[in-house]
Amino acid sequence: MFTIIGLMLTGMLLGYLLRKRSLHKIHTVITVLIWALLFILGIEVGGNEQIIKGLHTIGIEAVILTLGSTLGSVIAAWALWKALYRKKGKTA
Repeated sequence: MFTIIGLMLTGMLLGYLLRKRSLHKIHTVITVLIWALLFILGIEVGGNEQIIKGLHTIGIEAVILTLGSTLGSVIAAWALWKALYRKKGKTA
C-alpha cells in the first residue's frame, strides 16, 4: 500500500517539476504501456482455470449489468429531458 502511495506521490512531484516542459511524446508512451498491461492481464486471466471455468457465469452477469445500467441511464436521461424542456401545454 505504501509503495502505491509513494509511486503516486513521486509521479505527482515529477509532474509538478516538469510542468513547463513540452511532454508531447508522453501520450504515446502511456498508450503503449496501457496496451502492454492489458496484454499481460489477458495472459494472467487466461492462465487462471477458475476464471476460465466460470467465464459463462461472468459473461451473463456482465451482460445483465450492462443492459441494466444502460437502460437506467436512458430512462434517467429521458426523465431529465422531459423535466427540463417541458413547455406549458406542449411536450418535448
